[in-house]
Amino acid sequence: MTDATTTRENERAEVLAKARAAKAVTRTLAKLTSIQKNDILLAAADALVAATPEILAANQADIDTGRERGLNESLIDRLGLDAERIAGIAGGLRQVAGLTDPVGEVIGGHVMGNGIQMKQVRVPLGVMGMVYEARPNVTVDAFGLALKSGNVPLLRGSKSARNSNAKLVEILQNVVEKFGLPRETVQLLPCDTHDSVQDLITARGLVDVVIPRGGAGLIEAVVTGATVPAIETGTGNCHFYIDGDVDLDSAIAMVINGKTRRCSVCNATEVALLDAALSDADKLKVVRALQEAGVTIHGKVAELEAFGATDVVEATEEDWTDEYLSFDIAVAVVDGVDAAIEHIAKYTSGHTEGIASNNVFTIQKFADEVDAAAVMLNASTAFTDGEVYGMGAEIGISTQKLHARGPMALPELTSTKWILQGTGQIRP
Repeated sequence: MTDATTTRENERAEVLAKARAAKAVTRTLAKLTSIQKNDILLAAADALVAATPEILAANQADIDTGRERGLNESLIDRLGLDAERIAGIAGGLRQVAGLTDPVGEVIGGHVMGNGIQMKQVRVPLGVMGMVYEARPNVTVDAFGLALKSGNVPLLRGSKSARNSNAKLVEILQNVVEKFGLPRETVQLLPCDTHDSVQDLITARGLVDVVIPRGGAGLIEAVVTGATVPAIETGTGNCHFYIDGDVDLDSAIAMVINGKTRRCSVCNATEVALLDAALSDADKLKVVRALQEAGVTIHGKVAELEAFGATDVVEATEEDWTDEYLSFDIAVAVVDGVDAAIEHIAKYTSGHTEGIASNNVFTIQKFADEVDAAAVMLNASTAFTDGEVYGMGAEIGISTQKLHARGPMALPELTSTKWILQGTGQIRP
């Protein structure tokens, strides 16, 4: 047996052992009271802030390794932590502690004609596998949302965040242990090879749901390879349409905010669609404002040069389909809102689509006909965020249509079961 084979078998054995340990914890977590969960979350938030120097040291080691490996700056931005970001992550846990506990909520039911009382109640999903890329904040977000919804997270972060994730999980395990819970309440899976992802997403009977969060390749690999239920979180090829009837300065502010606020996140604006009805001067004003903000313009060069644009990169098909996650944006001229909707329908990832317009009928048409998890009407695409929605931290933005869509927080991490209580009734 080769060393590689032995390593592979050991890795698989570790994943399955941790999955079994997580399964064993599910009944304990399902019985925790809201007060117990909130106390743990608040203690975890305090512990993270207190351990800021240790977390930053671990994170710097990951950043140094990432730069040595040639990671691009957008991934470095996703990976990087500072004291403010750690405080924000801790704040997310405090927000989750303040949210209503979904477990045990009665969402339906009635008394049957024979006197049996029936009710449908929210229950935890169970073992929740998370596969994600270079975002250490997801480690804490997943823990917080999983704990509050009574789930046990199995976290498979990326190799690029190895040290950061290990330090964060160590801190969280220390906290839950102080509250009498097993350290297996949150676990980090090996990340040396991609095989551990496959082990996680095929662990039927041990893992109840798997949620990928990252780039298109990661999401596709998990969704198509999983034999356990998967919730698809989409990439963010977000469009912003600027209508001919518009407050142009406001529209420019929104598209620049959507593109430049944080270009490495999934709610960043990646495509600007300009109504042909805009004057050439107004179209040029949009393009130049983006360029002055440091954004590189991609598009059909002849189309954009026709109204005076310069320094345009000729667009490929990938410019219309993929996320940039950088200071780049694709720009196209479309013949009104109908053409904008058609363009979006062809290229959307189903995440977030936005419009700037003063025409209420145009806005309503856009809202009615665009198929996406979130539609922004005279607002930046940057607002698609679970924390902004008042959900506290989020587990991801679901772009599928079954079970959950949009930012996923506590209710989306539960299932339901029917409880029927009788007095000895039998069915004829």
